[in-house]
Amino acid sequence: MSNLPEMPNILQILIYGFILYVLFRIGKFMYRKIQERRILKRMAKSGIRYIDKMDGHQFEVYLKALFRELGYSPTVTKQSNDFGADLVLKGKNRIVIQAKRYGMKNRVGISAVQEIYAAQAYYKAHEGWVVTNSVYTRQAKELAEACNVKLIDRVELQKLINKINQEYSAEDVYQGVTPAARKCPTCKHDLVVRNSNKTGNKFFGCSQYPTCTHTEPINT
Repeated sequence: MSNLPEMPNILQILIYGFILYVLFRIGKFMYRKIQERRILKRMAKSGIRYIDKMDGHQFEVYLKALFRELGYSPTVTKQSNDFGADLVLKGKNRIVIQAKRYGMKNRVGISAVQEIYAAQAYYKAHEGWVVTNSVYTRQAKELAEACNVKLIDRVELQKLINKINQEYSAEDVYQGVTPAARKCPTCKHDLVVRNSNKTGNKFFGCSQYPTCTHTEPINT
């Protein structure tokens, strides 16, 4: 009679291997779902959806409130001749910021980095930042790295927001701050902010309605 140990049952090994594989896939799926829920909760808390609805002026006002809560002393520059900076932060260092409120399909390009780099020299700032609710092009990232410009994208912006308990939320700013004035491209009269009865969202409509029926979204 042979004293050699029995060879493992190949079928058993295959079954155990299959079970482990299935458990691994289920665990991976569940982990991904949990992470997705956490991301959605962070997004809801950050108010990023209201930021997406803002125009550029509202976004600047919101960032002013945000950075004040983060311990800076922020000021919004004048809307014309700002030399590339929308906000100036005073703290240990002087920081200039260009705010880019974009649609998610639009990436922030190289010009934003060029402008804030020039603004850094004009305002005698120690740092230059670009802050957006969107993302950056590869060229913008490469130039920012070469120029030592800090880029804050959609994800990093949400992280900043979630660090604090804001006195003014993104919804407060969206609802309470009037967007920058615009002229109707059709009749050249003023556009006024209106509310949609269907969606509840704000939009610009011509002040000469119903003579002129031009409308456009706030976040253009």
